[in-house]
Amino acid sequence: MEHITFIINPISGTHSKDDLPKRIEELLDKKRYDHEIAFTQYAGHAAEIAKSCAERGDSIVIAVGGDGTINEVARSLVHTQTALGIIPCGSGNGLARHLCIPMDITRALNIINRGQKELFDYGVINGLPFFCTCGMGFDAFISLKFAESGKRGPITYVENVLREGLKYRPETYEIVDESGTSKYKAFLIACANASQYGNNAYIAPGATMKDGLMDVIIMEPFDALEAPQIAADLFMKTLGNNSKIKTFRTPHLIIRRQEPGAIHYDGDPITTNETIDVHIEHLGITIITNPDIHEDKAEPNMFLNAFSDFFNNINNVREDIGKDLERGGRRIQAINKVLLRKLRS
Repeated sequence: MEHITFIINPISGTHSKDDLPKRIEELLDKKRYDHEIAFTQYAGHAAEIAKSCAERGDSIVIAVGGDGTINEVARSLVHTQTALGIIPCGSGNGLARHLCIPMDITRALNIINRGQKELFDYGVINGLPFFCTCGMGFDAFISLKFAESGKRGPITYVENVLREGLKYRPETYEIVDESGTSKYKAFLIACANASQYGNNAYIAPGATMKDGLMDVIIMEPFDALEAPQIAADLFMKTLGNNSKIKTFRTPHLIIRRQEPGAIHYDGDPITTNETIDVHIEHLGITIITNPDIHEDKAEPNMFLNAFSDFFNNINNVREDIGKDLERGGRRIQAINKVLLRKLRS
C-alpha cells in the first residue's frame, strides 16, 4: 500500500476547503492508498511539509490549491522518488489545465486513484523553481499588484489589469541565449514550461513539458486599439500569429534590464536585480497525470469541458458578487443604525 499526503491550502482560490477532508475520505481508493491530510498555516509551509514527506519516502504528495501551492509542493519534490499530484482549487490553475487535470474535485481524485506517473521538465529563474510560467514586465508587475491587494479571484486580477494597464511603461531588455545577443523593447517577456497562465489564457500554445526547452515569448509594445486582439489571441491559442509577438525556444537564457524590478514564478512575484537567469531542468519531476490524455493532445470532450469550466467560473463570480452585496448590505444597515442613533441623540 502506498502512503500519500494531501497538502491543502485553505486560502487558495475563492472557496472554502472545509469539506475536502470528508470528500477525500469518501472517494480515495483505500485499497491502494494509506493517506493523511495537512493544512498549510503560512507562506512556505507547503514546501516544508512536502520536503518532510519526500524525505520519509511518501509515494505521492498531492497539492490542493492553485499554482502557488503547487509550486511550493513541487519544488520540494524535484529529483526525488515522490510524485506530485494535483487537486486544482486555485484562481487560474494553469499547470492543472495544461496537464488536463479536471477542475472537478471528484474527477481529479479519480486521476489520483489511477496513479499514472510521468516525468516532466521544470524551470528555474534566478534559483527559484517554476513549473508553469515565469516572466518579467507587465505580468510580473500585475502579479505584484495582485499580491499587494490582499484579495483573491479573477475579478481582482482583472481590476488590476484594467487599472494599471494604460499606465505601464515597457522596458528595454538585452537577451542572451545560445544564438547570441539581442535587444528588445517589450511589454513583457514570458518563459513558459507549460502552455498557459491559467483560466485558459495560452501564452505559449505549443509548449511541452518534456522537450528540455522553454518557450520564450516577447510581447512588444502595443496601443489601446491592438489590445483586444492580443487578448483574443491569448484565449484562442493564436498568440504566435500576432505581429507584436516574437517567440523562440531555448534551454537557457540570460536577460538584462536597466534596473531592478519584479519577476514572477508561477504567478508569485518577487523583486530581483537587473540580471535574470532562466533555464530548464529536463525531466526533473514526476507528476500524476491523466491516463486518458497525452500531453498537448486535447480531450475528446475538450469543448464540453471548456464550457463546463466557463459556467463554473460564472457561478463562482456570481457567488462572490452575492457575498459582496450581502456584506455591503450589512454595512449599510450598520451605518443607518449609527445615523439613527446620532439623529435621536
